[in-house]
Amino acid sequence: MGWGNLRVINEDRVAAGMGFGKHGHRNMEIISYVLSGELAHEDSMGNVKGIPPGDVQRMSAGTGVTHSEFNHAKDQTTHFLQIWIEPNALEVSPDYEQKTIPPTEKDGKLTLVASPTGADHCVKIHADAKMYVGIFNKTQTATMALDPKRKAYVHLIRGALNVNGIALTSGDALLIENESEITLKQGEDAEVLVFDLAP
Repeated sequence: MGWGNLRVINEDRVAAGMGFGKHGHRNMEIISYVLSGELAHEDSMGNVKGIPPGDVQRMSAGTGVTHSEFNHAKDQTTHFLQIWIEPNALEVSPDYEQKTIPPTEKDGKLTLVASPTGADHCVKIHADAKMYVGIFNKTQTATMALDPKRKAYVHLIRGALNVNGIALTSGDALLIENESEITLKQGEDAEVLVFDLAP
């Protein structure tokens, strides 16, 4: 909790028919990434959405927003990550965005899924941060340059992965600073998030 401007990553499992009732947020960039099942989202901006696995949802809370999240399925658990990033602009108008990231776009590479500009078909966040996702198996590798003056965060969602010579297993994370690059290799059914963060 609190690495650079990454405030928190919540890993939630929502049982069938359960969820989170209406609650409020303010001045926070909130990204949801569904891993399995489906998340039903409803908010005070009028959005009523279903978020399937692989979708990236971004909600800018800004001046204030209320929302609810439920799993309406009768026979499956919804597993998702909710990420809070501190914004670099306060009191913006609340906003919502959702993009589908096909598995082929993540296979063997790090794909940008959230950035301050929203370039390359990713969601746009009001924050000095970028979020990447990748899936790695066997001989697949990826190297990403880092600014040693910034911070980075690696969160392994599932599987096993070697990051800069450190072996990670499902649920592990790395807090990175003073490094000029990261190298990901030796993946075993690995799905990973990588964050480029403010100092």
